[in-house]
Amino acid sequence: MNEQELLKRLEILRTEHRDLDAAIAALSDAGSTDQMQIARLKKRKLRLKDNIAMIEDTLLPDIIA
Repeated sequence: MNEQELLKRLEILRTEHRDLDAAIAALSDAGSTDQMQIARLKKRKLRLKDNIAMIEDTLLPDIIA
């Protein structure tokens, strides 16, 4: 993937991450008793966070000082 594609993918993943965060908060605030669904959403959110970090690392490599 080139840099432009990575940036677009990063934007999509960040949006999805925010949407999941809002969904989790809404379920929790509504007093949802479906803890399995909330746990699945949280796990998916963590995977998205890992993917975001991986793409960010690709775009901004570590600088050896």
